[in-house]
Amino acid sequence: MANPWFETVAEAQRRAKRRLPKGVYGALVAGAEKGLTAADNIAAFDEVGFAPHTADLANAKRMATTVMGQEVSLPVLISPTGVQAVHPDGEVAVARAAAARGTAMGLSSMASKPMEEVIAANSKTFFQLYWVGDRDVMAAKVDRARRAGAAGIIATLDWSFSYGRDWGSPFIPEKINLEAVRRYAPQVALKPRWLWDFAKTKKLPDLTVPNMVPTPGDPAPTFFGAYGMWMQSPMPTWEDVAWLRAQWPDAPFMLKGVMRVDDAQRAVDAGVTAISVSNHGGNNLDGTPASIRALPAVAEAVGDQVEVLLDGGIRRGADVAKALALGAKAVMIGRAYLWGLAANGQAGVENVLDLLRDGLGAAMVGLGRESIDQFCRADVVLPPGFERRLGDDRPDAPVDVRPV
Repeated sequence: MANPWFETVAEAQRRAKRRLPKGVYGALVAGAEKGLTAADNIAAFDEVGFAPHTADLANAKRMATTVMGQEVSLPVLISPTGVQAVHPDGEVAVARAAAARGTAMGLSSMASKPMEEVIAANSKTFFQLYWVGDRDVMAAKVDRARRAGAAGIIATLDWSFSYGRDWGSPFIPEKINLEAVRRYAPQVALKPRWLWDFAKTKKLPDLTVPNMVPTPGDPAPTFFGAYGMWMQSPMPTWEDVAWLRAQWPDAPFMLKGVMRVDDAQRAVDAGVTAISVSNHGGNNLDGTPASIRALPAVAEAVGDQVEVLLDGGIRRGADVAKALALGAKAVMIGRAYLWGLAANGQAGVENVLDLLRDGLGAAMVGLGRESIDQFCRADVVLPPGFERRLGDDRPDAPVDVRPV
Protein backbone atom coordinates (compact mmCIF):
# COMPACT_ATOMS: atom_id res chain seq x y z
CA MET A 1 0.00 0.00 0.00
CA ALA A 2 1.31 3.46 -0.85
CA ASN A 3 2.28 5.75 2.01
CA PRO A 4 -0.91 7.68 2.92
CA TRP A 5 1.11 10.63 4.27
CA PHE A 6 1.67 13.55 1.92
CA GLU A 7 4.31 16.25 2.27
CA THR A 8 2.50 19.25 0.75
CA VAL A 9 -1.04 20.49 0.20
CA ALA A 10 -0.27 20.35 -3.53
CA GLU A 11 0.26 16.60 -3.21
CA ALA A 12 -3.03 16.30 -1.30
CA GLN A 13 -4.72 18.03 -4.23
CA ARG A 14 -3.14 15.64 -6.72
CA ARG A 15 -4.30 12.65 -4.68
CA ALA A 16 -7.80 14.10 -4.37
CA LYS A 17 -7.94 14.51 -8.14
CA ARG A 18 -6.88 10.90 -8.65
CA ARG A 19 -9.38 9.59 -6.11
CA LEU A 20 -12.53 11.61 -6.82
CA PRO A 21 -14.91 11.38 -9.76
CA LYS A 22 -14.30 14.23 -12.18
CA GLY A 23 -17.51 16.07 -11.28
CA VAL A 24 -16.88 15.87 -7.54
CA TYR A 25 -13.31 17.12 -7.90
CA GLY A 26 -14.50 19.91 -10.21
CA ALA A 27 -16.94 21.08 -7.56
CA LEU A 28 -14.06 21.38 -5.07
CA VAL A 29 -11.82 23.36 -7.41
CA ALA A 30 -14.72 25.67 -8.26
CA GLY A 31 -14.10 29.37 -8.91
CA ALA A 32 -16.53 31.70 -10.68
CA GLU A 33 -16.63 32.80 -14.31
CA LYS A 34 -13.08 33.33 -15.63
CA GLY A 35 -11.47 32.35 -12.30
CA LEU A 36 -9.61 35.66 -11.87
CA THR A 37 -10.21 35.89 -8.15
CA ALA A 38 -9.50 32.23 -7.44
CA ALA A 39 -6.19 32.55 -9.28
CA ASP A 40 -5.26 35.83 -7.59
CA ASN A 41 -5.79 34.30 -4.14
CA ILE A 42 -2.82 32.03 -4.89
CA ALA A 43 -0.73 34.43 -6.97
CA ALA A 44 -0.87 37.20 -4.37
CA PHE A 45 0.82 35.04 -1.73
CA ASP A 46 3.59 34.31 -4.22
CA GLU A 47 4.26 38.05 -4.46
CA VAL A 48 4.88 38.40 -0.71
CA GLY A 49 8.49 37.78 0.33
CA PHE A 50 10.18 37.32 3.70
CA ALA A 51 12.95 39.34 5.39
CA PRO A 52 14.77 36.60 7.38
CA HIS A 53 17.57 37.01 9.92
CA THR A 54 20.98 35.36 10.02
CA ALA A 55 21.48 34.83 13.78
CA ASP A 56 19.35 35.13 16.92
CA LEU A 57 16.78 32.92 15.21
CA ALA A 58 13.82 31.66 17.18
CA ASN A 59 14.16 28.66 19.47
CA ALA A 60 10.61 28.55 20.83
CA LYS A 61 7.59 28.35 18.52
CA ARG A 62 4.53 29.43 20.52
CA MET A 63 1.51 29.18 18.24
CA ALA A 64 -1.39 28.90 20.67
CA THR A 65 -3.92 31.73 20.68
CA THR A 66 -7.58 32.46 21.38
CA VAL A 67 -9.97 33.05 18.48
CA MET A 68 -13.66 33.82 18.97
CA GLY A 69 -13.40 32.79 22.59
CA GLN A 70 -11.85 29.40 21.81
CA GLU A 71 -8.33 28.40 22.76
CA VAL A 72 -6.59 26.89 19.73
CA SER A 73 -3.16 25.33 19.41
CA LEU A 74 -2.35 27.12 16.16
CA PRO A 75 -3.79 30.10 14.28
CA VAL A 76 -5.46 27.94 11.62
CA LEU A 77 -9.20 27.26 11.70
CA ILE A 78 -11.43 25.18 9.44
CA SER A 79 -13.55 27.35 7.16
CA PRO A 80 -17.19 26.34 6.59
CA THR A 81 -17.73 24.52 3.29
CA GLY A 82 -20.20 22.02 1.92
CA VAL A 83 -18.42 18.71 1.30
CA GLN A 84 -21.12 16.40 0.01
CA ALA A 85 -19.76 13.32 -1.80
CA VAL A 86 -16.11 13.99 -0.91
CA HIS A 87 -15.90 11.38 1.87
CA PRO A 88 -18.57 9.32 3.68
CA ASP A 89 -17.71 10.80 7.08
CA GLY A 90 -17.79 14.37 5.75
CA GLU A 91 -17.79 17.13 8.33
CA VAL A 92 -17.67 14.70 11.24
CA ALA A 93 -14.25 13.51 10.08
CA VAL A 94 -13.15 17.13 9.69
CA ALA A 95 -14.39 17.98 13.19
CA ARG A 96 -12.49 15.06 14.69
CA ALA A 97 -9.34 16.05 12.86
CA ALA A 98 -9.60 19.65 14.04
CA ALA A 99 -10.20 18.48 17.61
CA ALA A 100 -7.22 16.13 17.43
CA ARG A 101 -5.02 19.05 16.39
CA GLY A 102 -6.52 21.44 18.93
CA THR A 103 -8.32 23.86 16.69
CA ALA A 104 -11.81 25.09 15.85
CA MET A 105 -14.01 24.73 12.80
CA GLY A 106 -16.84 26.47 11.02
CA LEU A 107 -19.77 24.28 9.96
CA SER A 108 -21.67 25.29 6.85
CA SER A 109 -25.43 25.57 6.59
CA MET A 110 -24.95 23.58 3.39
CA ALA A 111 -23.02 20.80 5.14
CA SER A 112 -23.92 17.15 4.68
CA LYS A 113 -23.90 16.24 8.40
CA PRO A 114 -26.23 17.54 11.14
CA MET A 115 -24.68 20.14 13.42
CA GLU A 116 -25.46 17.99 16.47
CA GLU A 117 -23.16 15.22 15.21
CA VAL A 118 -20.39 17.64 14.27
CA ILE A 119 -20.48 19.57 17.55
CA ALA A 120 -20.38 16.28 19.45
CA ALA A 121 -17.10 15.56 17.64
CA ASN A 122 -15.65 19.04 18.27
CA SER A 123 -17.09 21.44 20.83
CA LYS A 124 -15.14 24.28 19.21
CA THR A 125 -17.57 24.48 16.30
CA PHE A 126 -19.09 27.70 14.96
CA PHE A 127 -22.28 27.41 12.93
CA GLN A 128 -22.29 29.32 9.65
CA LEU A 129 -25.48 30.95 8.36
CA TYR A 130 -26.55 32.23 4.98
CA TRP A 131 -29.51 34.63 4.90
CA VAL A 132 -32.25 32.28 3.72
CA GLY A 133 -35.88 33.08 4.40
CA ASP A 134 -37.13 35.77 6.76
CA ARG A 135 -36.12 36.77 10.27
CA ASP A 136 -38.30 34.11 11.89
CA VAL A 137 -36.53 31.41 9.87
CA MET A 138 -33.12 32.84 10.73
CA ALA A 139 -33.97 33.09 14.43
CA ALA A 140 -35.06 29.45 14.46
CA LYS A 141 -31.72 28.35 12.98
CA VAL A 142 -29.78 30.39 15.52
CA ASP A 143 -31.84 28.80 18.27
CA ARG A 144 -31.05 25.33 16.96
CA ALA A 145 -27.34 26.16 16.95
CA ARG A 146 -27.60 27.42 20.53
CA ARG A 147 -29.36 24.24 21.68
CA ALA A 148 -26.82 22.08 19.86
CA GLY A 149 -23.98 23.75 21.74
CA ALA A 150 -22.33 25.72 18.94
CA ALA A 151 -19.52 27.96 20.16
CA GLY A 152 -20.74 30.91 18.09
CA ILE A 153 -22.05 32.10 14.74
CA ILE A 154 -20.42 32.85 11.39
CA ALA A 155 -22.63 34.89 9.06
CA THR A 156 -21.97 34.84 5.30
CA LEU A 157 -24.37 37.40 3.87
CA ASP A 158 -22.80 38.76 0.70
CA TRP A 159 -23.40 36.71 -2.41
CA SER A 160 -23.86 37.72 -6.04
CA PHE A 161 -24.90 34.25 -7.25
CA SER A 162 -22.29 34.34 -9.97
CA TYR A 163 -22.43 31.24 -12.10
CA GLY A 164 -20.93 29.84 -15.25
CA ARG A 165 -17.28 28.86 -15.52
CA ASP A 166 -15.17 29.33 -18.61
CA TRP A 167 -13.81 25.80 -18.19
CA GLY A 168 -17.30 24.35 -17.68
CA SER A 169 -19.28 23.55 -14.54
CA PRO A 170 -19.44 19.95 -13.34
CA PHE A 171 -22.71 18.09 -13.32
CA ILE A 172 -23.98 18.04 -9.74
CA PRO A 173 -27.26 16.12 -9.34
CA GLU A 174 -30.01 17.34 -7.05
CA LYS A 175 -30.48 13.80 -5.81
CA ILE A 176 -29.28 10.31 -6.62
CA ASN A 177 -31.74 9.09 -9.24
CA LEU A 178 -31.49 7.08 -12.45
CA GLU A 179 -30.33 10.09 -14.46
CA ALA A 180 -27.61 10.89 -11.93
CA VAL A 181 -26.48 7.27 -11.90
CA ARG A 182 -26.39 7.19 -15.70
CA ARG A 183 -24.34 10.36 -15.99
CA TYR A 184 -21.94 9.57 -13.16
CA ALA A 185 -21.44 5.88 -13.91
CA PRO A 186 -18.50 6.38 -16.32
CA GLN A 187 -16.75 8.68 -13.84
CA VAL A 188 -17.36 6.42 -10.85
CA ALA A 189 -16.18 3.36 -12.72
CA LEU A 190 -12.79 5.04 -13.06
CA LYS A 191 -12.61 5.79 -9.31
CA PRO A 192 -13.28 2.45 -7.56
CA ARG A 193 -11.64 3.49 -4.28
CA TRP A 194 -14.03 6.41 -3.85
CA LEU A 195 -16.98 4.13 -4.63
CA TRP A 196 -15.70 1.50 -2.20
CA ASP A 197 -15.51 4.05 0.62
CA PHE A 198 -19.22 4.73 0.25
CA ALA A 199 -20.08 1.07 -0.40
CA LYS A 200 -18.63 0.13 2.98
CA THR A 201 -21.15 2.45 4.66
CA LYS A 202 -24.03 0.89 2.66
CA LYS A 203 -25.19 4.43 1.87
CA LEU A 204 -25.09 6.58 -1.23
CA PRO A 205 -23.78 10.17 -1.00
CA ASP A 206 -26.42 12.25 0.77
CA LEU A 207 -27.19 15.37 -1.23
CA THR A 208 -29.47 16.92 1.38
CA VAL A 209 -28.55 19.75 3.76
CA PRO A 210 -29.83 18.84 7.25
CA ASN A 211 -28.78 22.11 8.88
CA MET A 212 -31.17 24.16 6.77
CA VAL A 213 -34.16 23.11 8.90
CA PRO A 214 -34.89 24.50 12.40
CA THR A 215 -35.43 21.13 14.10
CA PRO A 216 -33.11 18.11 14.01
CA GLY A 217 -34.67 15.25 12.08
CA ASP A 218 -37.05 17.40 10.03
CA PRO A 219 -37.10 16.54 6.32
CA ALA A 220 -34.09 18.33 4.85
CA PRO A 221 -34.08 20.05 1.46
CA THR A 222 -31.63 19.07 -1.24
CA PHE A 223 -28.61 21.27 -1.80
CA PHE A 224 -30.19 22.82 -4.88
CA GLY A 225 -33.53 23.18 -3.14
CA ALA A 226 -31.87 25.18 -0.38
CA TYR A 227 -29.87 27.15 -2.94
CA GLY A 228 -33.09 28.09 -4.68
CA MET A 229 -34.61 29.34 -1.42
CA TRP A 230 -31.45 31.34 -0.79
CA MET A 231 -31.62 32.99 -4.24
CA GLN A 232 -35.24 33.99 -3.64
CA SER A 233 -34.58 35.54 -0.23
CA PRO A 234 -34.21 39.34 0.03
CA MET A 235 -30.63 40.53 0.36
CA PRO A 236 -29.87 41.36 4.02
CA THR A 237 -29.15 44.92 5.17
CA TRP A 238 -26.80 46.24 7.83
CA GLU A 239 -29.85 46.46 10.07
CA ASP A 240 -30.30 42.73 9.50
CA VAL A 241 -26.67 42.14 10.51
CA ALA A 242 -27.24 43.97 13.80
CA TRP A 243 -30.52 42.11 14.33
CA LEU A 244 -28.87 38.73 13.68
CA ARG A 245 -26.09 39.59 16.09
CA ALA A 246 -28.69 40.45 18.75
CA GLN A 247 -30.26 36.98 18.49
CA TRP A 248 -27.28 35.54 20.35
CA PRO A 249 -25.57 38.48 22.04
CA ASP A 250 -23.46 36.44 24.45
CA ALA A 251 -21.71 34.30 21.84
CA PRO A 252 -18.92 35.18 19.41
CA PHE A 253 -20.19 36.41 16.04
CA MET A 254 -18.13 36.58 12.85
CA LEU A 255 -19.10 38.36 9.65
CA LYS A 256 -17.41 36.51 6.81
CA GLY A 257 -16.65 38.03 3.42
CA VAL A 258 -15.51 41.52 4.42
CA MET A 259 -13.17 43.04 1.81
CA ARG A 260 -13.69 46.79 2.28
CA VAL A 261 -12.59 49.17 5.01
CA ASP A 262 -15.98 50.89 5.15
CA ASP A 263 -17.77 47.54 5.44
CA ALA A 264 -15.41 46.49 8.23
CA GLN A 265 -16.22 49.68 10.12
CA ARG A 266 -19.96 49.11 9.66
CA ALA A 267 -19.54 45.55 10.88
CA VAL A 268 -17.98 46.89 14.07
CA ASP A 269 -20.92 49.26 14.46
CA ALA A 270 -23.30 46.29 14.03
CA GLY A 271 -21.69 44.57 17.02
CA VAL A 272 -19.75 41.71 15.45
CA THR A 273 -16.82 40.32 17.40
CA ALA A 274 -14.79 39.08 14.41
CA ILE A 275 -14.57 39.51 10.67
CA SER A 276 -13.02 37.31 8.01
CA VAL A 277 -11.38 39.10 5.11
CA SER A 278 -12.56 36.74 2.41
CA ASN A 279 -13.77 36.58 -1.18
CA HIS A 280 -15.22 33.09 -0.72
CA GLY A 281 -12.32 31.39 -2.41
CA GLY A 282 -13.06 33.14 -5.69
CA ASN A 283 -16.53 31.58 -5.88
CA ASN A 284 -18.45 34.84 -5.69
CA LEU A 285 -17.95 38.03 -7.73
CA ASP A 286 -15.08 37.33 -10.11
CA GLY A 287 -12.62 40.18 -10.41
CA THR A 288 -12.55 40.79 -6.64
CA PRO A 289 -8.91 41.09 -5.52
CA ALA A 290 -7.17 38.42 -3.48
CA SER A 291 -8.16 38.66 0.16
CA ILE A 292 -4.52 39.01 1.28
CA ARG A 293 -4.32 42.24 -0.76
CA ALA A 294 -7.27 43.73 1.16
CA LEU A 295 -6.14 42.48 4.59
CA PRO A 296 -3.64 45.20 5.61
CA ALA A 297 -6.07 48.10 5.17
CA VAL A 298 -8.90 46.31 6.96
CA ALA A 299 -6.66 45.21 9.84
CA GLU A 300 -5.29 48.72 10.18
CA ALA A 301 -8.79 50.19 10.31
CA VAL A 302 -10.51 47.86 12.79
CA GLY A 303 -7.95 45.39 14.14
CA ASP A 304 -8.02 46.92 17.61
CA GLN A 305 -11.82 46.63 17.81
CA VAL A 306 -12.57 43.14 16.49
CA GLU A 307 -10.62 40.01 15.65
CA VAL A 308 -9.53 39.99 12.00
CA LEU A 309 -9.08 36.67 10.19
CA LEU A 310 -8.00 35.91 6.64
CA ASP A 311 -9.62 33.31 4.40
CA GLY A 312 -8.50 32.50 0.85
CA GLY A 313 -5.43 31.04 -0.80
CA ILE A 314 -3.73 29.44 2.22
CA ARG A 315 -1.71 26.47 0.98
CA ARG A 316 1.31 26.34 3.31
CA GLY A 317 2.50 27.47 6.70
CA ALA A 318 4.46 30.31 5.13
CA ASP A 319 1.15 31.72 3.88
CA VAL A 320 -0.14 31.69 7.46
CA ALA A 321 2.94 33.64 8.57
CA LYS A 322 2.42 36.21 5.81
CA ALA A 323 -1.21 36.74 6.84
CA LEU A 324 -0.24 37.19 10.49
CA ALA A 325 2.48 39.67 9.54
CA LEU A 326 -0.09 41.72 7.61
CA GLY A 327 -2.54 41.95 10.48
CA ALA A 328 -4.58 38.75 10.75
CA LYS A 329 -5.01 37.07 14.12
CA ALA A 330 -5.58 33.71 12.45
CA VAL A 331 -6.51 32.20 9.10
CA MET A 332 -9.24 29.88 7.87
CA ILE A 333 -8.63 27.13 5.31
CA GLY A 334 -11.09 25.64 2.82
CA ARG A 335 -9.86 23.77 -0.24
CA ALA A 336 -6.68 22.65 1.55
CA TYR A 337 -8.52 20.53 4.11
CA LEU A 338 -11.08 19.29 1.57
CA TRP A 339 -8.24 17.87 -0.50
CA GLY A 340 -6.83 16.26 2.63
CA LEU A 341 -10.24 14.78 3.42
CA ALA A 342 -10.59 13.41 -0.09
CA ALA A 343 -7.07 12.00 -0.07
CA ASN A 344 -7.16 10.23 3.29
CA GLY A 345 -10.24 11.03 5.37
CA GLN A 346 -9.74 12.33 8.92
CA ALA A 347 -6.03 11.48 8.82
CA GLY A 348 -5.69 13.53 5.64
CA VAL A 349 -7.17 16.62 7.32
CA GLU A 350 -4.82 16.10 10.27
CA ASN A 351 -1.96 15.80 7.76
CA VAL A 352 -2.86 19.19 6.24
CA LEU A 353 -3.00 20.86 9.65
CA ASP A 354 0.37 19.33 10.55
CA LEU A 355 1.89 20.68 7.34
CA LEU A 356 0.63 24.17 8.08
CA ARG A 357 1.92 23.97 11.64
CA ASP A 358 5.36 22.82 10.47
CA GLY A 359 5.57 25.47 7.77
CA LEU A 360 4.52 28.20 10.19
CA GLY A 361 7.17 26.97 12.62
CA ALA A 362 9.85 27.18 9.94
CA ALA A 363 8.85 30.78 9.19
CA MET A 364 8.99 31.65 12.89
CA VAL A 365 12.52 30.29 13.14
CA GLY A 366 13.79 32.18 10.11
CA LEU A 367 12.12 35.45 11.10
CA GLY A 368 13.22 35.21 14.72
CA ARG A 369 9.68 35.16 16.11
CA GLU A 370 9.16 32.92 19.14
CA SER A 371 5.43 33.73 19.38
CA ILE A 372 2.90 34.31 16.63
CA ASP A 373 1.88 37.63 18.18
CA GLN A 374 5.38 38.96 17.35
CA PHE A 375 4.87 38.89 13.58
CA CYS A 376 4.88 42.35 12.04
CA ARG A 377 4.98 44.18 8.72
CA ALA A 378 8.80 44.27 8.79
CA ASP A 379 8.84 40.49 8.39
CA VAL A 380 7.53 40.64 4.83
CA VAL A 381 8.45 42.33 1.56
CA LEU A 382 5.59 43.65 -0.57
CA PRO A 383 5.96 44.80 -4.18
CA PRO A 384 4.72 48.29 -5.05
CA GLY A 385 0.97 48.41 -5.53
CA PHE A 386 0.37 45.09 -3.79
CA GLU A 387 -2.36 46.31 -1.46
CA ARG A 388 -5.96 47.02 -2.39
CA ARG A 389 -7.49 49.61 -0.08
CA LEU A 390 -11.12 48.95 -0.95
CA GLY A 391 -13.66 51.35 0.52
CA ASP A 392 -10.91 53.69 1.69
CA ASP A 393 -10.06 57.13 0.37
CA ARG A 394 -6.34 56.37 0.38
CA PRO A 395 -4.88 55.26 -2.97
CA ASP A 396 -3.78 51.68 -3.62
CA ALA A 397 -0.39 52.84 -4.88
CA PRO A 398 1.28 56.08 -5.99
CA VAL A 399 -0.13 57.35 -9.27
CA ASP A 400 2.17 58.85 -11.88
CA VAL A 401 0.47 62.04 -13.05
CA ARG A 402 3.33 63.44 -15.10
CA PRO A 403 2.31 64.59 -18.60
CA VAL A 404 3.20 62.29 -21.45
